[in-house]
Amino acid sequence: MSLTDGDIATIWLTLRLATTVTILLLLLATPLAWWLARTRSWFKGPLSAIVALPLVLPPTVLGFYLLLAMGPNGAIGQFTQALGLGTLPFTFWGLVVASMVYSMPFVVQPIQNAIEAIGNRPLEAAATLGAGPIDRFFTVVLPLAKPGFITATILGFAHTVGEFGIVLMIGGSIPGETRVVSVQIYDHVEALEYAQAHALSGVMIAFSFLVLLLLYTFQRKRKAVGMTYGR
Repeated sequence: MSLTDGDIATIWLTLRLATTVTILLLLLATPLAWWLARTRSWFKGPLSAIVALPLVLPPTVLGFYLLLAMGPNGAIGQFTQALGLGTLPFTFWGLVVASMVYSMPFVVQPIQNAIEAIGNRPLEAAATLGAGPIDRFFTVVLPLAKPGFITATILGFAHTVGEFGIVLMIGGSIPGETRVVSVQIYDHVEALEYAQAHALSGVMIAFSFLVLLLLYTFQRKRKAVGMTYGR
């Protein structure tokens, strides 16, 4: 069993997709998680439910409505067409948008939990020393919430790599454009190319194991440091 040139191309495309989605999600999820962690607005409940929807919705349901929204008659599709970008379905950037929606809770929730765990005292102490809101965020919140950001990065990246249903709905299987690893495995099985499916699946199993090993090792070390310092 060995990887074909097509398999290697799908791996690189998958890594490119997961990296792009993770970076964009961290930029978008951080202010959202901050607001959810700090607000007392009644709107927190509905917005938290919307963020968590991908955890319970079948990927095909989410993919179906995103396909309509990003199509020529949908709100997102009309907006992108007005900008001269065309429509997003069956393009790499369509996959990016869909994957961001589907991986959103895996990034927002760890960051939100980490910010909530900080509490008000460190921020109030920094404020009494004259630190402004931006200074407090970069010198107090980011260092203290670093474990949450690391967990969010690992989970967001790994979840994007493993996604299948919504990727197939939005992107289809276009070589070099939207055919990622999960879709390539599906195509191999449909063509009865079990040896190639085994090889690519083996890569995914090894990747998933390493991601979980990294996450659990990081969490164990963090607890050990916390116990050392009595936290």
